[in-house]
Amino acid sequence: MDDARRGAAPDPLAPVLRTVRAGNGFEEALEQILQVIRLGLVPGGERLPSERELADRLGVSRVTLREVLRVLQEQGMVESRRGRYGGTFVRHPWEPGAEPVPAGPASQAGPADGTLRRPDTADLEDTLRFREVLEVGAAGLCAAEGLPPGGAERLRAALDATRDAALADYRRQDTLFHLALAELAGSPSLSAQYAGVRATVNGLLNRIPLLVRNLEHAQRQHTALVDAVLTGDAHTARAVAREHCAGTAALLRGFLL
Repeated sequence: MDDARRGAAPDPLAPVLRTVRAGNGFEEALEQILQVIRLGLVPGGERLPSERELADRLGVSRVTLREVLRVLQEQGMVESRRGRYGGTFVRHPWEPGAEPVPAGPASQAGPADGTLRRPDTADLEDTLRFREVLEVGAAGLCAAEGLPPGGAERLRAALDATRDAALADYRRQDTLFHLALAELAGSPSLSAQYAGVRATVNGLLNRIPLLVRNLEHAQRQHTALVDAVLTGDAHTARAVAREHCAGTAALLRGFLL
């Protein structure tokens, strides 16, 4: 039985960290820890789980894990600190939504160099469609099947965190909200696939401005989605999730294509 169903505190890394397949231990362990960082599950300035815990959860040796962490350190994504309160810490520049605050009230600044590199159109459309399929499916499942014990409280808390988030932390809290919904659907495969596509979406979102009006609209959609899930209205839950994904897709196409 998972933590959510036991009523224990949810593990924010559960949608991402899982035992790797034999033969690609280094590559898959690196991919999963990269997802943890890119999704903001461990924010900039905070410590990753211990080497022992990471190795156990990923099913790799400590030697393999240290090779992974060395690569991440060489790329400037983590740093190692010694001493009683040491460990491996995510560096601040890799916290999602950590771009500078704008001069005006309408948006938050985009990339530091002011450029918007165009992604491949087919790849972008594939990512957006896959994200929509997973989010709409998760919303429908949560509403139709009901939430596990403690699930309603977890979902409300995640919604409150997005509402109360500062601009610089909004995208991380938004990510945690959607990851919670995916995990509460009760399918480890769905939540793992969603974590992967969400990491890609976050990379795209971090290349466009944060628009206050869009965030206000998104928050109303989040609230409607939670209401539909908690009342068991699967039709409305799917419709709101689809509309929410379409809004994000429109922004990404507009800025990046």
